[in-house]
Amino acid sequence: MPKTNILFVITKLELGGAQKQLLSLASRLDRGRYDIFLFTCRQGLLMEEALAIGDIHVHRSPFLDRPLRPFADLRAFIELCRFIKQHHIRVVHTHSSKAGILGRWAAALSGVKGIVHTVHGWSFNEYQPALRRRLCIWLERFTAQLTHKLIVVSLCDKHKGLENRIGRPAQYQLIRQGIDENGACGSHNGFRDEVRVSADQPLIGMVACFKPQKCPQDFIRLAALVRQKAPEAKFVLIGDGLLRRQLENLIRQHKLEATVILAGWRKDIWRIIQAIDIFVLTSLWEGLPIAALEAMRCAKPVVATDTGGIAEVVTDGTNGFLVAAHAMQDMADKLLFLLRDNAARQAMGRQAQGSLAGAFSIEAMIEDTDALYAAMAF
Repeated sequence: MPKTNILFVITKLELGGAQKQLLSLASRLDRGRYDIFLFTCRQGLLMEEALAIGDIHVHRSPFLDRPLRPFADLRAFIELCRFIKQHHIRVVHTHSSKAGILGRWAAALSGVKGIVHTVHGWSFNEYQPALRRRLCIWLERFTAQLTHKLIVVSLCDKHKGLENRIGRPAQYQLIRQGIDENGACGSHNGFRDEVRVSADQPLIGMVACFKPQKCPQDFIRLAALVRQKAPEAKFVLIGDGLLRRQLENLIRQHKLEATVILAGWRKDIWRIIQAIDIFVLTSLWEGLPIAALEAMRCAKPVVATDTGGIAEVVTDGTNGFLVAAHAMQDMADKLLFLLRDNAARQAMGRQAQGSLAGAFSIEAMIEDTDALYAAMAF
């Protein structure tokens, strides 16, 4: 049988769950059955990993980018249509919101028979201006009509989509993200020395892009609250982005220069997670954050805002704690409890690790996605 040409489309290969899931698929799908293509923007922290796969055809568009730029977006759309026809693409699988709209429309207008989109959290949320939110919902509804399958990484996203009349129930399929556990059982190998945190100092960490969705400003406010009662605690924030200057100003405002470490983007996430004591997430909206899953796999308790699908893996008071968005005093109280009770912290970490047993494997994700492709009529 001839191979099936599959095109993955994603806006940017930054360090995030959508990007990790895409690269796991692209590197592990059966090359005897599929030829793999990737269409993305020119730059991205994970571009090196994508190019290292070797037998994947990567196209780095000069026009595709995250900000809304109508003229450049139109050129990216035309470029996508040409690319699909030139390479005889039979399945287009999009990830991320903007690429999901452009990629699915380009696929439909190019006659592609298999159009798949993975929802890593919807493009709309309650924190947007009402007009923009309505526009995003309308675009998702309209584009869902062109889509054969909508993959969701959490049941929360399925319910949210159907509540907003996006697609039909039969279009949805839950496929959990697969965690690449290379390095998960190692050690932090001196990370604490690198950031000048001693072995006896509590270290609280978060991995997040510095953008409004992740609300890293609340992470700084949280550090200020915890320091009042646990001045020995240290906080490390892994990531970068457009809010960096604002975060630096907040750190100076709260006099947290000796408490909060901005470590920038890092690729050694497993190593850093192993070095921390508690993982924190201050997001305002989510799909299902992969960094929280990685922390749980490393037996770290998770204290997170109750957004998106996080409640599908974190049971409040058992393997972690959930608080309302922006409720930093509540989150600080939970952190202080865990910092004061080492036995409770370790027990909660073991519960977190045990609760993921057998779930979120790369193998299951590949198998389920492969079955989905096979079930579509081309």
